[in-house]
Amino acid sequence: MNRFNIMSFILNSLSESLILIGRLDPEFLRVVWTSLWITGVSVIISTLLSLPAAFIIATKRFKGKSALVTVLNTLMALPTVIVGLLVYSFVCRQGLLGSFELLYTPYAMIIGQVVLASPIITALTLAALENADDRIRKTAVTLGAGEFRSLLALASEMRGMIAAAVIAGFGRIFAEVGVSMMLGGNIRNYTRNITTAIAFETSRGEFSLAFALGIILLAIAFTVNIVLQVIKRKYV
Repeated sequence: MNRFNIMSFILNSLSESLILIGRLDPEFLRVVWTSLWITGVSVIISTLLSLPAAFIIATKRFKGKSALVTVLNTLMALPTVIVGLLVYSFVCRQGLLGSFELLYTPYAMIIGQVVLASPIITALTLAALENADDRIRKTAVTLGAGEFRSLLALASEMRGMIAAAVIAGFGRIFAEVGVSMMLGGNIRNYTRNITTAIAFETSRGEFSLAFALGIILLAIAFTVNIVLQVIKRKYV
């Protein structure tokens, strides 16, 4: 295939992908929606688990704290296929959670994505809290606030950095493919999300849909990064 044919192929695929996006193709929309709702639920659960953990680690002194922080920082770079393998061993038929029949369902994907996102949100929130001005809590305590309310005051002051940590967690799991493929199985109209659909459509030569999904993936990733930069400029 010469250079002209390659360029023609790319341009044709891009034009067809834009047509798919413009006409709101039902299968295209289902794939995008699957990605959004699974990632959204995963981020909410991860946030609910990570923020209390980060506050406890930041405000308490205990043996092994330094080692725990090191583990958290290491887990931020945990490969998605390793997470997929670990969660698979729990949710497969022979695993500890095998009786719940979670494998190849959105719920298995959510578990995997929570495992991926939680260390990131926890570690970034913890770093923000440790660098926060200690006078915030002391002032709240002086004004009569208890421990819980003083923590709320600290969280309010650090809300920008906390939001940035949550967005970073979203960005980490939205574009991952290993966990989604291993735990979701790429089942059409059920667990097929943007990344697994791109891999599947490319393997079968359907480049127009793959390009369309790639455009949406890049657009969402770009939007997430813009929001992250706005938050950093406003609060940092």
